[in-house]
Amino acid sequence: MLRSLWIGLLLCACALPAAAEQAAKAKRNQGGFPYPPRMDGAVVEVYKTAGDVKLNIYIFNPQGHKSSDRSPAIVFFFGGGWTSGSPGQFEPHCRYLASRGMVAMAADYRVASRHQVKAVDCVRDAKSALRWIRKNASRLGIDPDRIAAGGGSAGGHLAAAISTIGKFDEPGEDTSVSSKPNAMVLFNPAVVVAPVRDLDPGRPVGLRDRLGVEPVELSPYHHVKPGVPPAIIFHGKADTTVPFITVDIFTQAMKKAGNRCELNDYEGETHGFFNFGRGGNKAFFDTLKKTDRFLASLGYLTGEPTVDDFSWPSVR
Repeated sequence: MLRSLWIGLLLCACALPAAAEQAAKAKRNQGGFPYPPRMDGAVVEVYKTAGDVKLNIYIFNPQGHKSSDRSPAIVFFFGGGWTSGSPGQFEPHCRYLASRGMVAMAADYRVASRHQVKAVDCVRDAKSALRWIRKNASRLGIDPDRIAAGGGSAGGHLAAAISTIGKFDEPGEDTSVSSKPNAMVLFNPAVVVAPVRDLDPGRPVGLRDRLGVEPVELSPYHHVKPGVPPAIIFHGKADTTVPFITVDIFTQAMKKAGNRCELNDYEGETHGFFNFGRGGNKAFFDTLKKTDRFLASLGYLTGEPTVDDFSWPSVR
C-alpha cells in the first residue's frame, strides 16, 4: 500500500503546477482570490525583500487593538502548488479570527509562475514571515509565544515545513529569532513529499527540480520529532491531489513522537473543499468552528465560536 501511496503522490506532486494554474484561472474568472489581492481594511507591510521582489503581509487587527497588547496571532499561507495562488484565499479566515481577538495575517510568498523559484524558496519565505512577525511582535501588539501558522495545500506544506524542518533559513537573517510557530492549522496539506520508509520506486523526472532540493529534505513527515507544535488538520477523504493516507501517517507519526495532532476527515470531499464560497460554505463553517475550538484549547481564544453570527457578506 505504501508503494502505491508514493507512486500516487508523485503523480499528484508532478501534476500540481498545471492543476493549480487551471484552478487559479478558474477562480480569477469567477472573481475569487485575485492577485495582487485586494483586502480592504488590512494593514499592509513588507516583511521581506528578495532581489527586486517585495513580499507583503496583510494584517487584520482586532477592534481596538493597540501595540501595547499581547494578542495571539496566526499567519496563513495560500495554496497553489508552490506555483500560483493569492493571499486572498485566507481573507475570510483572517477577518473572522481578528473578530475573535487574534492578530490574523495572510502572507504573500514567491511562487514559480511569478518569480521562477523552487518550493524550497517558498519555505525560506515562510520562515522569513514567521521570523518577521516574532521580531516585530512588540510593535504589532503580538505575544511572540502564541503565533500559529496555517495554510492550505502547498501553503499547508509551508506551515508544516517551518514547524518541523530546521534548515533553509534565508541567508543573512537573524536566526536568534525563531521561525518556528507555536501551533499549526492545516487544510489538505502536502506533508509527505518523499518516499515512505524503505520503499522507493525510483525518483520521478522533475520532482527534485520542482522542489529545488532532495524531496526528503522538504518533507515534513520525515522530520517529525518530539517538540513539534500542536496541529489540527482538515482533509477530504476523496482528495486525489493530496491523498488522505499522507495526512493519516503524518498524524500517526506526530502522536508517536508525543506531539498533539488532531485529524478531521471529511467523507466524499475533494481538494480545496474548505474554501470560502464552496459548497454553500458548509465545510468552511465547520472547519472554522473546529479551528476556533482548537485555538481556544491552546489559550489563544476564549468563549464559543461566533461563526454563525459573523457578518460574512462583507467578505468577497
